[in-house]
Amino acid sequence: MDPLCLMVTDPINTEAVMRRITGDGDGAVAVFAGRVRNHHQQRPVDHLEYHAYPEMAVEELRRIADELGQRHETSALALVHRTGELAVGEISVLVVAAAAHRRPALACCAEAIEIIKRRLPVWKKEFFTDGGEPQWIYGPDEDCAGGGASGGSSTDA
Repeated sequence: MDPLCLMVTDPINTEAVMRRITGDGDGAVAVFAGRVRNHHQQRPVDHLEYHAYPEMAVEELRRIADELGQRHETSALALVHRTGELAVGEISVLVVAAAAHRRPALACCAEAIEIIKRRLPVWKKEFFTDGGEPQWIYGPDEDCAGGGASGGSSTDA
């Protein structure tokens, strides 16, 4: 089965993605859902905006899925990332890996989110409830003032 690689603007429906990619031979389905959290570096987060060039991001998701497919014995894989404005608690990124057994599904899921965070060209802007200036986040632990960041970042999770 070809991997499901999507950039979406609507809320991500985990159950629908799982139903779309899994089959009766899948004894394991590993799921990672990255959610918008209510804080960053001790500041209260109100909401986030994710920005991307969707066609470029989908192509990178496909490359990531192809690489993962070569390393893990999975029957299906879904990589879904959301763009636009997201509220606290909403899912920003979803990884679903299906396999006959748990170990390959879990390993694929864990590796997928780490690669997505490093390579996916998606940029995050955080808005705070304390009235401070919104902040662009370029890497898992760096903001635009932190220096040294390169490439995109995808999630808080």
